[in-house]
Amino acid sequence: MDDYCNTMEKSKIQTLYDACNAIFSQKDLPTFKQIQWLKKLIDSFEAIDVGIDELGSCGSPCRSPKGLICGQDISITYIHIHECEEFSIGVFCMPAGVTFPLHDHPGMTVFSKLLYGSVYTKAYDWIKSYKSSASQKFGVASKVIDGIWTAPCETSVLFPRSGGNIHSFTALTSSAVLDVLTPPYSEELGRPSTYFSDYPIVSLPGYAMLEERSLPDDLVVIGAPYLGPLLDDGDGDGDRDVDDSGGDHNTL
Repeated sequence: MDDYCNTMEKSKIQTLYDACNAIFSQKDLPTFKQIQWLKKLIDSFEAIDVGIDELGSCGSPCRSPKGLICGQDISITYIHIHECEEFSIGVFCMPAGVTFPLHDHPGMTVFSKLLYGSVYTKAYDWIKSYKSSASQKFGVASKVIDGIWTAPCETSVLFPRSGGNIHSFTALTSSAVLDVLTPPYSEELGRPSTYFSDYPIVSLPGYAMLEERSLPDDLVVIGAPYLGPLLDDGDGDGDRDVDDSGGDHNTL
């Protein structure tokens, strides 16, 4: 994979961008070898690599004395790093006790790396899904993940139809998750994010009925600027991608 980047001369985030750009911009689907190589690259990331001071203690969004985004925060924060037609890169910082409800990733492959903290993760794959007369999605799903992630740990990879495409996170401690999505969410291209409620099937342990739900009113995500190493994304300015508006970045 040396053709994709020179890890001795680039920051980790630049290396990640270059690798994603090379792999996901090609016409052919990524190979298993490419997916595993990218997973290993993301495995090496720490909070400092994306401009986060995980030991900070201050309001949101803000900077620690080190000039970094504070990880110990009072709100869910999304740090937008890059997005294009092929992939997106960003970080969710979550205070202890917050839950991102079950949501899906239609037609997407997702890499999730817990940078610090501890989260309870629950994830399902569809066995059979349907659409109601009101065009709401529901059906039977199998639970493929049900446990606690504590950093440092390996990167999770989910695929369009396997690996836990419908998942939720509950932050047990202040936590942050680096997300790489390919392709990114797009309402216009038929890749909206759908939220679900789950109802375990008592007679079938490990299975549940999932039913589409609306976005919870109390799920609020604010944006914060990316303060990590400069990222050259080919636009010629050699600057950081900054998004501090919150936008539509409300899913992991």
